[in-house]
Amino acid sequence: MLIKSKEISKKDYVLRAGQINREIHFIEKGLLWCYSKRDEQDVVSWFMKEGETIVSVLSFYDQVKSHENIQALEDCELHYISYEELEELYHDFPWFNYIGRVLTIKYLKMFVRQAEGLRGLSAEERYKYMMETQPEIVLRVPTKYMASHLGINEFTLSKIRGKKY
Repeated sequence: MLIKSKEISKKDYVLRAGQINREIHFIEKGLLWCYSKRDEQDVVSWFMKEGETIVSVLSFYDQVKSHENIQALEDCELHYISYEELEELYHDFPWFNYIGRVLTIKYLKMFVRQAEGLRGLSAEERYKYMMETQPEIVLRVPTKYMASHLGINEFTLSKIRGKKY
């Protein structure tokens, strides 16, 4: 069977910087984050939850060492397939390319919307945008990681959260 499953505990890593991302994961249960280090600070790329996939994009698709880490923020149940097995599926079942294309487009659009939605906004506006577009993520992610994702410090985020919207 190509699709395998595993459970990982909160704080466990799916990928560490310097490793090659050899598997793409579908999240059955739980929440993960993808981040890199810049000047000893965590720089958040993604938060992914149930029903989504998580992967270090450049590392997985180019099969090169990752500059990102993928870590569980909650206990997780994951299903996964290796890069080689996915490529085999694409080769043996051309219709599966369609599924891959649909997923790629979904995440590309999500990335562009997020980048456009956050670009040029104040800290408060970025928080409001996240609350409007991904409230379940905002409520589940620890403050320090959400602050990093929004490009603000924890104190500022706490002040913003204290206001009523």
